[in-house]
Amino acid sequence: MKISKNLLCLPLTLVTLLFGTLLLPLQADAQTAARPKLRMYLFDNGQINGLEASVFNFKKEEVKSTDFVVVSELIVHPTKGILLWESGSVPDAKLPADGSPYHEGVTTVTKSLASQLKAIGYSYKDIKYFAMSHLHSDHSGNANSLAHARWIVQKADRDMMFAGKEQRVMDAGLFSELKHADTLILNNEDYDVFGDGSVRIISAPGHTPGHQVLLVNLASGPILLAGDLYHLPEEITTGRTPTFEFDPATSAVSRAKIQALVKTTGAKMWIGHDKATHAALNFSPKFYE
Repeated sequence: MKISKNLLCLPLTLVTLLFGTLLLPLQADAQTAARPKLRMYLFDNGQINGLEASVFNFKKEEVKSTDFVVVSELIVHPTKGILLWESGSVPDAKLPADGSPYHEGVTTVTKSLASQLKAIGYSYKDIKYFAMSHLHSDHSGNANSLAHARWIVQKADRDMMFAGKEQRVMDAGLFSELKHADTLILNNEDYDVFGDGSVRIISAPGHTPGHQVLLVNLASGPILLAGDLYHLPEEITTGRTPTFEFDPATSAVSRAKIQALVKTTGAKMWIGHDKATHAALNFSPKFYE
C-alpha cells in the first residue's frame, strides 16, 4: 500500500483509527473462515434386503424398492461435545473379527460402528450425547455401548422400552444398559441439544409413541434426519404407513408438522432407510459442514 506524505502529517491516533477501520473487515473475514464449524459424519450400519412391499401397505409394483440401508450420524460440535444419532442394527460384538460380512435374517452388516468411529479418530467414550429416532432394533444395535453418554429420549418411548412387554421390532436386550444412564427425558417436546440452535431434536410421534427426528443446521444448509417418519419415498405422496405403525393418525399429524418445518427452514430431508437417498451421499470418513 502506498502511503501519502500528507497522511504522515496526521496525528498518530487518527492514522491508527483509519487503518484499523480499513483492516477490520479483513480481520473479521479471516476469523470467520478460521472458526470451527459444526461437522456431521454419516456411518454405514448395513442393509436390510428382501422386505415385502405389503409390510408397508403397498403392492410390489407400486414402489421402486424395499431394500433398505441402515445408518447413523455423528454430529461434532466445535466446543460443546459430540452427539451420536442412531446406533445401527447389530451390536459390534456380533461381527466377525476377520471383517467378513455378518448376516442375520434380512440384515447384512460389513462394518462395525466402532471401527468407523476409530477411522476418524473417535471412540464410543468420546460421545457426550446419544439419541435415537425411536426404540426399534434396527436403530438401537449398539445402544448399550452408549450408556456412559447422556441419553436424550421421549418419555413415551422410554416407558415402552422398559415396560417388560415384548414389542414387535424391538429387542430390549440391545438397550438394557440405558435404564440407569444419565437420561434427559422429554415429554413430547422438542429440544435444543447444544443450546445454540445448531442441533434440534423434534418430537414426531406415531411410528412409535416417542419417535423423534433431528434437525442439523450446518453452515452449508440444514439437514433433517427423518428417522422412520417415512420408510419409502412413496409414503410422502400416498400417506400410507407400515403395518407395524404404532399410531397412523398421529403419524399423519407428525408428518405434516415436519413437512412444514422442512418448508420453513429449507432443510434437505434424509429418509432414514431410503437406499436411493443415501446412494448420493458421502459416507465417513468424508463429512458435511
